[in-house]
Amino acid sequence: MGLETPLPYLGFSVINLIWAGVILVAGYVLTKIIVSSFKGGMKRTNLPALVVEFLGRFLSALLYVIIILMAVAALGYNVSSVVLGLSAVIGLILGFGLQDTLKNLAAGVWIAALRPMDIGEVITVKGITGKVTGIGLMSTELLQADNTFVMVPNSLVWGDIIINHTRMPVKRVNVDVGVAYGTDLDMAIKTAMNLMKSHPQVLDDPEPSVAITSLGDSAINLQLRAWTKTENYWGVKGDLTRGIYEKYREEGIEIPFPQLDVHVKEH
Repeated sequence: MGLETPLPYLGFSVINLIWAGVILVAGYVLTKIIVSSFKGGMKRTNLPALVVEFLGRFLSALLYVIIILMAVAALGYNVSSVVLGLSAVIGLILGFGLQDTLKNLAAGVWIAALRPMDIGEVITVKGITGKVTGIGLMSTELLQADNTFVMVPNSLVWGDIIINHTRMPVKRVNVDVGVAYGTDLDMAIKTAMNLMKSHPQVLDDPEPSVAITSLGDSAINLQLRAWTKTENYWGVKGDLTRGIYEKYREEGIEIPFPQLDVHVKEH
């Protein structure tokens, strides 16, 4: 039996199988090269990284479909009938209520077009906070602070409130602290202001401030409000939280803990 003789029950020959394998391997390598070149060219434009990533993945998926159809044709099958069969299967799938695939694809297009987020930005969506690592055809990829990888369907992302923590270059740091009743508030506020103004990463404009937020059950609640560059946010917040505790201790300003007075009435 020669290489061109059709195999029993399969309808294609060994040579057809070899050609199909060559097409798949060569197509895979060629797709990687084309997509890489495409992304490189797009990055030299003004297009955001998020849009480039989305277009690259879309092009990759399209090329893989073409390669698979070419491999099927190399096996001797009629590609038009295969496409017709796939269309029927897709129609059947959609008829069974699996429209979520199209919803996710459409949502991905809107996300890439309107860019409520970009690659490398930190967002909160559906109660999940993480750095955006990519936008696929079906899902948005997030990397959480503990290195947990999360994939959120695009339709859920687009249909929910998106909080972007790092889009703006400057961000306000809020540090809450309570002081005991009877405290000299002018001294407490002055101490907090000096702490913020002496920090090298706290901006002078907008100017830092201290607000009296409430009169609590056990303390007068203050809030330190300092502005800093977004990339310095967590460092400044940690420094001010530790610093206000130490400064108030040095100045003899009491930071009270919650207290409850219980009165026993004798009959």
